[in-house]
Amino acid sequence: MGGQSTKSFEELFEKLDVNKDGKVDVSELKTGLASMGFSLGKGEAQKIVSSGDTDKDEVLDFEEFSKYLIEHEKKLQLTFKSLDKNNDGRIEAKEIQQSLKVLGINLSDKDAEKILYSIDADGTMSVDWNEWRQHFLFNPANDIQEIIRYWKHSTVLDIGDSLAIPDEFTEEEKTTGIWWRQLVSGAVAGAVSRTGTAPLDRMKVFMQVHSSKTNKISLASGFKQMIKEGGVASLWRGNGVNVIKIAPETAIKFMGYEQFKKLLTKEGGKIQPHERFMAGSLAGATAQTAIYPMEVMKTRLTLGKTGQYSGMFDCAKKILKKEGVKAFYKGYIPNILGIIPYAGIDLAVYETLKNAWLSRYAKDTANPGLFVLLGCGTVSSTCGQLASYPLALIRTRMQAQASLEGSEQVSMTKLVQKILKNEGFFGLYRGILPNFMKVIPAVSISYAVYEYMRSGLGISK
Repeated sequence: MGGQSTKSFEELFEKLDVNKDGKVDVSELKTGLASMGFSLGKGEAQKIVSSGDTDKDEVLDFEEFSKYLIEHEKKLQLTFKSLDKNNDGRIEAKEIQQSLKVLGINLSDKDAEKILYSIDADGTMSVDWNEWRQHFLFNPANDIQEIIRYWKHSTVLDIGDSLAIPDEFTEEEKTTGIWWRQLVSGAVAGAVSRTGTAPLDRMKVFMQVHSSKTNKISLASGFKQMIKEGGVASLWRGNGVNVIKIAPETAIKFMGYEQFKKLLTKEGGKIQPHERFMAGSLAGATAQTAIYPMEVMKTRLTLGKTGQYSGMFDCAKKILKKEGVKAFYKGYIPNILGIIPYAGIDLAVYETLKNAWLSRYAKDTANPGLFVLLGCGTVSSTCGQLASYPLALIRTRMQAQASLEGSEQVSMTKLVQKILKNEGFFGLYRGILPNFMKVIPAVSISYAVYEYMRSGLGISK
């Protein structure tokens, strides 16, 4: 930590200070470090400047720069020592596995070696202090949890009816307020994404309820029918309530996830994968229960004719007056049952695809990157929807029953029997085409808005 480090910091600072004004800004830091071969995480340049900038002028002078690096090196030494179990000055694959196992993460030999390979500069398949310092000097490695998040990065994006398990926030993110910025970013991304794909969502509901063997509705005829009945604006009917329910649903899901994790995890122990799945499913079910009346209103508004409802509150008032409170929970059972196959298959396919990609293509990193994760998420979500779609269709039919003229009120079981008898097995998949069509644009819009919001709210990850 003495003169040698200070001298190397001076040389580094001079190389980074391209315009020789005695200060380094985010752009100089990002460009300079990349040209020197330092591996820099997304948003990390901004984080370094923000952390070291004591006089708040948004640049680092040499004193601020060296002070940041000295403090960061101390943290790096602590994490290095905590991983170096046998104190031989080198980290090996087995030591990474042992450290992560204590935290409840079972890492395969192959994955441990992959992590090691991404840091190992001299090809010895072990990492010494200099290699560790070089790799993490400008990346997050303040503690083991942060390193794990760096190695195994994940993203939560709202793509419609997704019941994905929420990401976990670190203690630092909770205390600094990053968690709520993350949630706000996700909620806004979800709102824009759902609004952008609302016509396809309305078409899905329209086909789920009205399409049959005797009344075949294609995409073209369906849109033509809706525009003829209520104009172009009618394609967004029901979208208002769909957007409004995002914020409470997201908040309840995340808060519920934290609470269920505490209840399910043994005292002093680390949460296991099956406990995380249970906590996520319970949180999803809790959120669905709380906002379910809004789901019913969305369906009724989506199917409503021009002038039938003046808005969300008018819809709620008319349902309550005509059918009573229980109408707001029609279709609730198939909806909750649908969480299990959706969440289970979604998670299983996601993990399988991600690990397969890492095994085949990841040569020098254990982080698959955002686009690969989005691709895995899109495919896994599609598989989850295929498994749970019949339950979603039954839910929508039950929600819509009272609004259909001459429609008898039947139970879930009788409704399934009726569909199978009159329309066959594929009758349970009416409207799945527009549902699939909205996945890719929904993911793309959600991702773009999510990144824009995160940047605007000052989140770097």
